[in-house]
Amino acid sequence: MQHDLVRGPVSVIGAARSGVAAAQLVATQGGVPYVSDVAPESKVASVVQALRAAGIGFETGGHTERVYACGLMVISPGVPSSAPVVLEAQRRKIPVISELELGSWFCPGPIVAITGSNGKTTTATLTGRILGDAKIPHVLAGNIGTAFSGVVRGMRPSQTAVLEVSSFQLDHCDTFRPRISVIMNITPDHMDRYGNSMEAYAASKARVFRRQEDGDVLIFCADDPWTARVAAEAHCRTIAFGATRTSSDGAWLEQGQLVTSVDGVRQEIIPIDDISIKGMHNVQNSMAAALVGRMCGVDAASLRATLRNFKGVEHRLEFVREIQGVRYYNDSKATNVDSVWYALQAFTTPIVLLLGGRDKGNDYQRLHELVQSRVKAIVAIGESADVVASTFNGMAVIKKAASMQDAVTTAKFLSDAGDVVLLSPACASFDWFQNYEHRGRVFKELVMSL
Repeated sequence: MQHDLVRGPVSVIGAARSGVAAAQLVATQGGVPYVSDVAPESKVASVVQALRAAGIGFETGGHTERVYACGLMVISPGVPSSAPVVLEAQRRKIPVISELELGSWFCPGPIVAITGSNGKTTTATLTGRILGDAKIPHVLAGNIGTAFSGVVRGMRPSQTAVLEVSSFQLDHCDTFRPRISVIMNITPDHMDRYGNSMEAYAASKARVFRRQEDGDVLIFCADDPWTARVAAEAHCRTIAFGATRTSSDGAWLEQGQLVTSVDGVRQEIIPIDDISIKGMHNVQNSMAAALVGRMCGVDAASLRATLRNFKGVEHRLEFVREIQGVRYYNDSKATNVDSVWYALQAFTTPIVLLLGGRDKGNDYQRLHELVQSRVKAIVAIGESADVVASTFNGMAVIKKAASMQDAVTTAKFLSDAGDVVLLSPACASFDWFQNYEHRGRVFKELVMSL
C-alpha cells in the first residue's frame, strides 16, 4: 500500500536537503516526483541544478495548482503543518507525510531514533561512534544533517540506522517504528510552531514511540518530568536513565560511576570524570548512548573506550580558540533557552554571552539566576536584540551588536584573561544566517581572524 503511493505522482514540498533526497528516493522507486518551494530560484540555485541534472520536475517562488496533482505529498521539516499548501492537500484528501516517514518505508535495517529538546545531536553522534568503534555496521542520518531518504537507498539489512529526529520530522509520521527509540528530554522549544502548547509539543515528540510494540524499546530520561509523563503511555519495553536507579534495568550514577543494567546484568561503565565531554547534560547523553550500545551488543570495555575518547560535535560547546587567556566557544546549536541553561552550567569562570537571533517564543526567566551568577556581559544579537537587552537589564553589562563581526569584536573588548566568550544564542538563526551551522562557522571564522 505504502509503496504503491510512491510509484505514482508525488509532490515534495520544500527544496532543502531532505526535500531533494525525498524526490530522488521517489524517483528510484518508480514514482514521478515534483518539487515545489516558496523561495525564488536564485535562493535555491544549487538545488535547482541538482534537480535538473536528475530530470526531476520542480517549481520555485510559490506553490501552484500543480502540487495537488499527486497521490502523495511529502513535506520537509521546515514546512509547518499550518502551511496553506499542507492544509489544502489535507482538504483534498491527499495523504501528507514527512520525509522521515518516507525514508522509513524503504529502510532495510533496524532503526534507532533519538529525539529530545536538547542533547539529541550529541547523543546520536556518540551512539554512532559507539557502534562504529564496536565494528557494528550502521549509518548516521536524520536531523543531524544527512537526510534519511538519502541514505536508505544504499543501506544493507545488516546496517542499523541511527537517526537524530526532530519534532518537525515526527509530525506527519504515521507508521514510523524504530526498534529502539530515545527521548532525552522535553523542554519548551518551538512554541511558536506548536501554539505555545507544551502538550502539543510533547505529543509530537512522543510520536517517536507511538508505533512501537512488544520487542521494541523506549529509552527515556526519568529525571525530566515531561519525558517521564509521555513515556508512561508507551506500549513497548521502557528503560530509564537518570541520576538515581528507578528500576531494575537502566542507567544511573553510583559513587561517581556511570552504571548500566540490561536484562539484569549490571555493569560499571566509567567514572563520570573520565567522560571526555564535560557537563552533567553530557553525562545524561552518555547514559542514553551507553544503553543503546548495550542493547546492540556493545561490551563495557568498548563503551568505556569510546566515552573516554569522544570529543563532541561541531556547534555544541565547541572549543574554538584561546586568545590572550580568553577561551572562545561555539554553541550555535543552542537554539532554545534550555540549551543555554546547560551551556552556562558548564563553566565556572566569568562568561561573555552572545545571545539572540530569531525568537521562537522564548521565556528567559529560567536563565536569570545563572546570568546573575556567571555572566559578566551579554552581547545581544539578531532580531531579538532589544528583547534580550531589556530582559537582562541590570543583571549584566549589556551591549547590542549590529552584525556577528560586531558581536565578536564587542565580546573581545568586554572579556579579560580567564573569561569565556560563549556563542549560545537561544534562538533560531534565520534572521542573519541560513542555519545554525552557518552561524557557527561565521563565528568561528571571525574568532580565528582576531
